[in-house]
Order: sequence, then structure tokens, then C-alpha cells
Amino acid sequence: MKNFNFKSATNSKEASKLASGRATFLAGGMSLLPAMKLRLAAYTDLINIKKIKTLSGIKVSSKSLRIGATTTHSLVSNSKEVGKSIPSLAVLADGIGDPQVRNRGTIGGSIANNDPAADYPSACLALNATIHTSKRKISADKFFKGMFETDLKKGELIESVEFEIPEKSAYAKYPNPASRYAVVGVYVAKLKNEVRVAVTGAASCVFRSKELEASLSNNFSASVIDSINISAKGLNSDIHASAEYRAHIIKVMAKKAVSSC
Repeated sequence: MKNFNFKSATNSKEASKLASGRATFLAGGMSLLPAMKLRLAAYTDLINIKKIKTLSGIKVSSKSLRIGATTTHSLVSNSKEVGKSIPSLAVLADGIGDPQVRNRGTIGGSIANNDPAADYPSACLALNATIHTSKRKISADKFFKGMFETDLKKGELIESVEFEIPEKSAYAKYPNPASRYAVVGVYVAKLKNEVRVAVTGAASCVFRSKELEASLSNNFSASVIDSINISAKGLNSDIHASAEYRAHIIKVMAKKAVSSC
């Protein structure tokens, strides 16, 4: 790991000002620090945002659930508010990594990193989330751009993630047995005006399955998924699973998710 300057901010405005040059924000560090240790990433400055109190917490309204960026996975999974309003999101958070990761990792850090196999990005897409930053509001549909790439600009800090409360929803994941990352994960949500299905782990970036959404919009049942053709074109193929196998698992996880709604 190369040398860096460690700085702390007490509010979002200060954090953005400190993020000049080759700097990045640090909350849980579950993805950032391993990348730096392996020299896959290097920064001149790390800006600690854990002391910014306004970035943590969970608030529920009649239509949405809002979670602060530095809220840990453990807090989400154990939250009574989350469990009551969007129980599938609590289930998702409880399946991330191991206890150490869940107690340090944060929701903001997860979506800012946008790992192709991370769980939270699928929740953001399926639950029609809005990402609130220090500068603007970004729709989840426009936020995730590609592998480890988002719409965030230099110095822009995620402050909270606001999820639409669905009528029904569920997340089903086929995890890597070692890392618990999703080989394939499918999040299904029946919202007031639409059905949304998000897939993670299968491609270079989380994506919505238009085929599954169209079929489930007409008939929200697991049985309709059998007749859907999921193409393997563009899907990941590696030592864990071929593209063809991932295409098959997408249908399996989608059926499991719908059956769990």
C-alpha cells in the first residue's frame, strides 16, 4: 500500500472540499482498503466520512424508505423499520459477506464501488431508488454505468439512498461459497405502477431484465418464468460459472424470488 494522507470531515460540504486531487471517501473501507493493499488503487488522500452524523440513519415515510450512506449492512438487516417496510432489503443486507463485513461495510460504499457482483445495486434498480448526493438526486436507472463505474462526479458524496416501498418484493441469490458475492442475484419488486427485476453478478454491471419484467407485469407468478428465454450473450463466463449457466440461474433465482413474494 502506498502512502496517503488521512483526513476527517464533519459535514458533507467539508468532505467535498477536501476531496481535491487524487482523493476518495472512506466509510467502512471493506472494498477500498483491500484494493489499496493489493495496489489495484492508489490515492493521495483518504477522506474519513464516518464522523458525519447526518450520513447515518434510517427514515420511513408512507411511500419510501431512506437510508443514510454510512449506515452499515448490519444496521439495515436488523432494523425494525426496514423489516416492516421492505423486508426483502433486510434479507439482502443479512446475506452480505460475513459478520465483520456487515458490521463495517456501508450501503453508500457498496453502491459507489458498484462491484459487478454486489447485492445493493440490484435493490436500487428493482426498488426504483433515488441516490441523494451532496450535489443532486440521481435515479438508480442512470446511476450504474458499468463495471465499477457510476454517474458520480469528482468530489460528489453519496448522502443517502431512497427506496420506493413496494407492494411485494424479494431477493434471491446464488452466492459464491467463499466470498458470498452473488454468482447471480435477482431482485424482484412489484411496485404500484410497474414490476421491476434487477440482476447482479451475471454481467459486468447490474441490469434490469426487460424479458422478466414484461412477463411478470402480465402475470406475477413463478410459472410464467419457465417460458422466458434468457440469452447468455454478454453474460460473465469464469471459473465460477459459464455464461450459459448464469443465464439458467437467472431464471432459477427469479422463480425463487417471485415465489417468496
